[in-house]
Amino acid sequence: MSESVLRASGLRKLYPSGDRTLEVLQGVELAVGAGESVSVRGESGSGKSTLLNILAGLDRPDAGELWWGSEAAHQLSLGELTARRGRFLGMVFQSYYLIPELDAAANVLMGARVVGRAGAAERDRTATLLQRVGLADRGHHLPSQLSGGERQRVAVARALMNHPAVILADEPTGNLDERTGDSIIDLLLGICAEEKAALVLVTHNPAHAKKTSRQLALKNGQMGHG
Repeated sequence: MSESVLRASGLRKLYPSGDRTLEVLQGVELAVGAGESVSVRGESGSGKSTLLNILAGLDRPDAGELWWGSEAAHQLSLGELTARRGRFLGMVFQSYYLIPELDAAANVLMGARVVGRAGAAERDRTATLLQRVGLADRGHHLPSQLSGGERQRVAVARALMNHPAVILADEPTGNLDERTGDSIIDLLLGICAEEKAALVLVTHNPAHAKKTSRQLALKNGQMGHG
């Protein structure tokens, strides 16, 4: 495998549950190479979303290390994590999280605005990405005027706005019908390959998982082969 662009070592996450402590992650190990696609499956409550939030720097592990490229993300402050996150990785969620008052193009451009950039180059990038996800003629439509699949395509374009090294996708087809979901997975895999971005896909769908170059499973708080 090529050099890791995302690496987690010994991740542990505990939550109080009544009079006991629930250890959701028990020393999780994960290394993702540049441009690699990896799927993570697991039963409901197995900690998949918790893991993804930690990988994104949105949540802190109780123990372990997280590396974004050569940078020790686990040693950064929350402010430093926020400042670096938008440049290092993009995220795609089940619920899209588009801004309802902004049209599709403005939602994609928001990916650049959060890191303080929104000039001519970023506007060109927005148009290019909308074309790549098949929405070249939908840029001026509000999210309410788009189908679920179209909204997720806007979210994919936004995630790729800043040429991230890694895309984290948390059940990106969860709100879509089977056919639309299949097209979104194919789009994600294809566009990440074109952009040379690594993809970590959390999914419950075994057919979607099999499309990635490596399949993993989270079970009993630990990572294993899917």
